[in-house]
Amino acid sequence: MMNTGSLKLATRGEREIVMTREFNAPRRLLFDVFTKPELVKQWLLGPPGWSMPVCEIDLKVGGKYRYVWRQDSDGTEMGMGGVYREIVAPERLVSTEKFDEAWYPGEAVGTIVLSEHGGKTTITQTILYESWEARDAVLKSGMEKGLAASYERLADTLASVRTGGLEKRAGRS
Repeated sequence: MMNTGSLKLATRGEREIVMTREFNAPRRLLFDVFTKPELVKQWLLGPPGWSMPVCEIDLKVGGKYRYVWRQDSDGTEMGMGGVYREIVAPERLVSTEKFDEAWYPGEAVGTIVLSEHGGKTTITQTILYESWEARDAVLKSGMEKGLAASYERLADTLASVRTGGLEKRAGRS
């Protein structure tokens, strides 16, 4: 198991990567930051210097999502999208994942499980790849550094949402 900051990353079987991280926030709020475009755009950016000009989410089973990231220094873009297979608010999301310019073979299936205990929520994010070759290519890419950076930004986003009133505007108190 690797630990990048507070992010724990492990493999399971031949085709899965499992990532976990605990946040000091209720799972309802975590569910919102994974499903509301205005919040996703604040944290799901990977390494510094990237922005997300496109974030479309049709949150229903069979609905699609689309993300496009842009490297601010040179305008390089990277896009991906998928289809929601299962939505159990506020505890579980299952969706497919495929990049526009695939850097690993096939399509992946991602599952996010949010478990709350004592006001803290653990995210368990599992990605199932079509083959061990695809999983190993992702592991060799250094993706855990980008995800760790995004999850650090997620912690900051949660703090600003809770203190900045967005929680109230989103219908939460």
